Amino acid sequence: MAHAGVKHVRFHATTCLFTARALRDFGDGFVAVLLPVYLLALGLTPLEVGVISTASLLGSAFLTIGVGLLGARYGHRPLLLGAASLMIATGVAFAAIDAYALLLVVAFAGTINPSAGSVSVFVPLEHAALTSAVSDADRTKMFARYSLVGALAAAVGALVAGAPDLLARIGVDTLIAIKAMFILYALLGLIGGVFYARIPKRRPVRNARSASALGPSRGIVFRLAALFSFDAFAGGFVVQSLLALWLFERFDLSLAAAGVFFFCSGVLSAFSFPVAAWLSQRIGLINTMVFTHIPSSIALMLAAIAPTLPLALGLLLIRAALSQMDVPTRSSYVMAVVTETERAAAASFTAVPRSLAAAASPAMAGALFAASYQALPLLICGMLKIVYDLLLLTQFRNIRPPEES
Repeated sequence: MAHAGVKHVRFHATTCLFTARALRDFGDGFVAVLLPVYLLALGLTPLEVGVISTASLLGSAFLTIGVGLLGARYGHRPLLLGAASLMIATGVAFAAIDAYALLLVVAFAGTINPSAGSVSVFVPLEHAALTSAVSDADRTKMFARYSLVGALAAAVGALVAGAPDLLARIGVDTLIAIKAMFILYALLGLIGGVFYARIPKRRPVRNARSASALGPSRGIVFRLAALFSFDAFAGGFVVQSLLALWLFERFDLSLAAAGVFFFCSGVLSAFSFPVAAWLSQRIGLINTMVFTHIPSSIALMLAAIAPTLPLALGLLLIRAALSQMDVPTRSSYVMAVVTETERAAAASFTAVPRSLAAAASPAMAGALFAASYQALPLLICGMLKIVYDLLLLTQFRNIRPPEES
């Protein structure tokens, strides 16, 4: 009976985490597309849009540092509830504030995610909670399902981003409609908080300081964090908000069409996750990460110089089908190569540098956009990501998780 009870609790916690992730990524999906449109409508320049994207990613990094320091002492549930509360406040603030300086502060202190991806204060907490619920053999499949749920929700969110354009046809002011979408974002934070509140409490750790520190896996985690940071810095040149801005300015794409494109892109990314889990069982986690990532970077670079919109969108869809296959495999690999007591710390230590690195490049990309070098951010991103993949392969192909050895 006790054993059955444990299974029930774990299933319940996993269901709550999956549902909260879906709600959050649905909100991130439409916010990432609407953010540049909203900021440009307020009179901001492309450079200022890039700076706000940088501020939001930089703020996520500092929030994640706090999670790493406090996670062992307070547990996952109260920190996730705090993050959900911050999401509510962020949505309300973006709907109510028009001044650039104040928006910059809210972007830094809040949860706005211009990448519509895994750069978020929520992610390390959810990773640590999920890993404790599954065996090594099922870990990658669990992360694939977790990523699938989030990506499908983000895809639907991107599709919903076209709602202000549709409402404009019946006379609703576009700016008012976008502000309403930020209120919806806040409401999603509220509902997500209800699911986080149902996660069972974790017993407090007796020695929180030692439990939150890295032990025997410190060297591996630091090396992974450095490489992941390099990858995140590269990805920051083409966060979803900036990719939307590139499509708007390069091809004069409409908001509704952008929503459809990002929906299709998100669906392709979502269904690549179970494929990644299947592939990793045959060629290994590191090989799956590298040999799917490199072709996606090549497709991005070709899209940057594509002369027509259909060709550019086709190449970007190929990229979408491949570029995120390293997400569940990367998460699974980090959790596999550290000890159980180090997992929460490892998740934070690899996430924080990623957020910091990703925060540096959107402002650079915004400056390049402002200087009319519209293709350069995409080319820089692709080239740097290929370098990252080659470094990851050479340094970690011989460090295997338990299920591969």
